[in-house]
Amino acid sequence: MLRRRPQLLWLLVPNLGALPFVNRVRPVVLGLPFLFVWLLGATLLTPVAVWLTRRGDRR
Repeated sequence: MLRRRPQLLWLLVPNLGALPFVNRVRPVVLGLPFLFVWLLGATLLTPVAVWLTRRGDRR
């Protein structure tokens, strides 16, 4: 299925990396624990990834 629809790989972008590897209190980014920053980034990237996937799938 990915050979015919490679744009579906955009859906993996927010989930790159595994939660056990980012579940750390230290390092701290901008005064926030790394896990919080990771989840916030994934939340913000998910709509962009879905939009890119939809845009590529329509063609």
